Amino acid sequence: MFREDLSRNFGFLLNDVARLMRTAYDRRIRKLGLTRAQWWVLTHLFRGDGVSQTELAEILEIEKPTLGRLLDRLEAKRWVRREHDARDRRVWRVHLTHAVEPALHTMRAIAAELRRDALAGLSAAERERFVDTLLTLKANLQRGQAGAAPENGVRRRSR
Repeated sequence: MFREDLSRNFGFLLNDVARLMRTAYDRRIRKLGLTRAQWWVLTHLFRGDGVSQTELAEILEIEKPTLGRLLDRLEAKRWVRREHDARDRRVWRVHLTHAVEPALHTMRAIAAELRRDALAGLSAAERERFVDTLLTLKANLQRGQAGAAPENGVRRRSR
């Protein structure tokens, strides 16, 4: 039987590192009372505030009803608001509110601390090279997605 040493397989390593980072972040952010799904929504809105609810569901790779329930809970905390799109009233845009700013500040500080801990032992140049390498991998994979035929025969626009 064919055997491959997966301990040096970068796909497995990336997955393991991402899982470990999410788990460590969950543990550190617990004091804010956020679930992983909630902090992931807030983080993506921090990255791109005003995205449509449909686009956000696609980015997060979750179903629209699931996202709707998450947004309901975040709206109840007054941390997000949904507004109709100015050009298309069928589209809901999701925005962060000022009330979430203290939580976001804490989230970003915890994330910076986690990244610092994860990158311990690497020089500044090694950290920059590592991030550049990840950006190259991301661009390569995005280019591959843009040229691939979608499963349902409908071509999606690239992000």
